[in-house]
Amino acid sequence: MALRIDIGGLPSARLRFAASPLAELTAMLHVLAEPGHHPQLAGWAGDVWAGLRPELAERLREAEFLWRSSRADFLVPARPRPTLAEELDDVDRIDDETYVTAALITTCGSNRVHFAAPSPLADATARERALDLAQARGALQEAFAERLLADPAAVRARVRDTLEQCAEAFFDAAWAGVAVRLATDLRLKNDLLKRQGIGAALASISSSVTLAPDGDCIVVDKLQDNATTAHGTGITFLPTVFGRPHLVAVHATGWQPVLQYPVAEPSPSEPVSLETVTLRLEALAHPVRLRLLRTLARGPHTTGELAHAWELSPPEVSRHLAVLRRAGLLTARRQGRYVRYSVNLPDLTALGADLLAAVLR
Repeated sequence: MALRIDIGGLPSARLRFAASPLAELTAMLHVLAEPGHHPQLAGWAGDVWAGLRPELAERLREAEFLWRSSRADFLVPARPRPTLAEELDDVDRIDDETYVTAALITTCGSNRVHFAAPSPLADATARERALDLAQARGALQEAFAERLLADPAAVRARVRDTLEQCAEAFFDAAWAGVAVRLATDLRLKNDLLKRQGIGAALASISSSVTLAPDGDCIVVDKLQDNATTAHGTGITFLPTVFGRPHLVAVHATGWQPVLQYPVAEPSPSEPVSLETVTLRLEALAHPVRLRLLRTLARGPHTTGELAHAWELSPPEVSRHLAVLRRAGLLTARRQGRYVRYSVNLPDLTALGADLLAAVLR
């Protein structure tokens, strides 16, 4: 399964490696929302949460779906600017329909959900569908979606103000050090691109990002099969320190392709017993179970949501989930009439950095 980005005939000048303050802030916000994805940053996340004003902490929780399971496309800029303020100004120039649609897709936790015409802002049926999908993701997402559809301008202003408060609270201090590491990586990538071509530059990003044999397509190992094109727009590569181990790809129709890739080294894994390793590897040996696990790594899902996403029957999904639970790779939590399953990240991490990176991509 992969994302394929058509770059056939694209001039090398349209392949851009650059740093984005907004994308790095979004990566930090993801760490705060999902510290289990980033054990090497757990201490940093704990310190930040401890130092946040209660009002700002509550604001981050109310909008966390914009960056928790997946990233809203407008938070991963295709045209990076030197400062966070300039990038937020660019976000402000996006029309309401584009902004709202990108935000609602993250509400549903799946890029298999699309909001095509008619718009939820203008059509009652589309609006109800969006709210139903948000409700299934939880009360916070539902409340945010309701406010967003009722008054997009107010919500957009509040999100920007929240991000600006984050800059003052923790981002500015972290960015000073991060920017140096990103600049070092960018010098390497741009030198490889200039001297050895796109294939060498991609190989230095990750073994999961490759150039097709004909040189006309970039292939990224992702959860779903998708395709997009960089023709007419180009493609942007954004290094991140806080984003490891994720490869974040923007590829929706109407958006310039962007790939945010990690530059930090993976942390070593903790050893576990051979019996436990065997049980868990057997559970992961089935392609459907691995696919379900990768889906759950993006956020909690119910059996029904997983069945709908992958066109499986609920009993079939339940059987696979039971195997993963017996292996200790999943946890379950009841929320009202829903039972939501999540990945047991500490135990998954114990299997090794390569497996963790593959599941969390």
